[in-house]
Amino acid sequence: MSELAELVAQGITKSFPGVVALDSVDVSFKPGEVTALMGENGAGKSTLLKILNGDYVADSGTISLGGRRVTFSSPSDARRAGLRVIAQEPEIAPYVTVAENMYLGRFPAHAGFVSQKEMTAKAAKDLDRLGFAGLLHPAAIAISLSPAQRQLLEIVRALIDDPQVICFDEPTSSLSDHEIDVLFACIRRLRQDGRAIIYVSHRLREVFQVADSVTVLRDGKLVGNRRVDSLTEQDIIQMMVGRDLSDMHHRESHTPGEVRLRLTEVTTDDVHDVSFTVRAREIVALAGLVGAGRTELALAIAGDRPIRSGKLEVDGQVLRSRTPRDAIERGIGLAPEERKAMALVMIRTVKDNIALAVLRRIARFGFVSDAKERQLASQQIERLNIRTPSMRQRVENLSGGNQQKVVLGRWLASGSQILVLDEPTRGVDVGAKAEIYRIIDQLAAAGAAVLVISSELPEVLGLADRVLVMENGHITGQLDRAEATEEKILALAMAGQLHTAASQPETSQEP
Repeated sequence: MSELAELVAQGITKSFPGVVALDSVDVSFKPGEVTALMGENGAGKSTLLKILNGDYVADSGTISLGGRRVTFSSPSDARRAGLRVIAQEPEIAPYVTVAENMYLGRFPAHAGFVSQKEMTAKAAKDLDRLGFAGLLHPAAIAISLSPAQRQLLEIVRALIDDPQVICFDEPTSSLSDHEIDVLFACIRRLRQDGRAIIYVSHRLREVFQVADSVTVLRDGKLVGNRRVDSLTEQDIIQMMVGRDLSDMHHRESHTPGEVRLRLTEVTTDDVHDVSFTVRAREIVALAGLVGAGRTELALAIAGDRPIRSGKLEVDGQVLRSRTPRDAIERGIGLAPEERKAMALVMIRTVKDNIALAVLRRIARFGFVSDAKERQLASQQIERLNIRTPSMRQRVENLSGGNQQKVVLGRWLASGSQILVLDEPTRGVDVGAKAEIYRIIDQLAAAGAAVLVISSELPEVLGLADRVLVMENGHITGQLDRAEATEEKILALAMAGQLHTAASQPETSQEP
């Protein structure tokens, strides 16, 4: 393979029972360029990546790398040829170190023995070379890492072999702004070195930051390839969904009702003296940087983290026993950030997942009524437009947007009137985002009190009636819809850092 290798796929077709996932797709990824691969969930992106990575074999079509035709029957074949796909969901060994994860299956050894000291030192050098020094410690045990650090470890593990073609699949979904900057700097270095970069993301802003061109798939077909500098966000959305979503954040005007949720000086291990309310027919957004304590607060409201002091009231009554079951019985529903790990039973059906919170209600003499389960599932599938061949389809086979709708359907089936939605559109394509925004707005209009946690400021500004901003476990400010801007939110999210910087004495410099 030449040093500058172009990856070309021609006439790629792949079918599964009842669906054509890819239909005669021609794509190419040039060395020294970042190509954004875009499309709604179900457009064929994942199938194409799995064919390029050797997970699937195409029904027809050819792949060439560096001008030479190749066939990948496994990810190992693709890796040996110099192609790596960095998965969105990190697959790391939890009970070994970062260094051991980096070299898993290829430990540096002498006479059959592995030196932990040498491996740790080598890992430190590789982290520094790739620009990730300080974000990961080679000796840290993987299970102790944050979701963002696990994602970075997955990226580092793929890059240490210096692959010629690298695909990043939604790499920033759990990263902070600083970590994203570090990743983008790394991608730009790889581009300068002549690597061919495939970048998959639903975040349009990132595409304009890092990509040279955009390749769009829709319904398994190639829509087109365009240079980024010739496109607008609306152009890309139009290519992806085939319809206009310019009014994506449309909100009806709702008059807030009575207070449904009230926190008074709530303190946990991670948040301190937090007080706010959420009313019926109101959407309150909780903004802040990664690590501000927003997710921890959401888990405490849902009964999954202990509240050390303060009061949590639901409809004017103090919630004294604070377990997830108590929260559910009082009408609190949580859609967590990591829905696959914390909200969904992936190997169970749509029907099973929707009914999960109401099994005791629909059981008789300890036996769950299948008829009632089917009735609940049918209602929510229709209400939320969940795209599934059947209510007996496994949730793991649904797109990210439809998985999120299943989580929402569970709480609607249970009658929850207080909804805590943590990153509700993470890993969701632009078309499904518009649907989820519509659903959230409709839930608020019907009387629900909705607390949305989001790291996407356009989403916060588009959805919220009020914006609460957190930093370091504290609420640093509140903004009404009319006064909220990205600049004001960021200023409140970094209030402590700005105060610290301002309080530092200036140092004189010698002329």
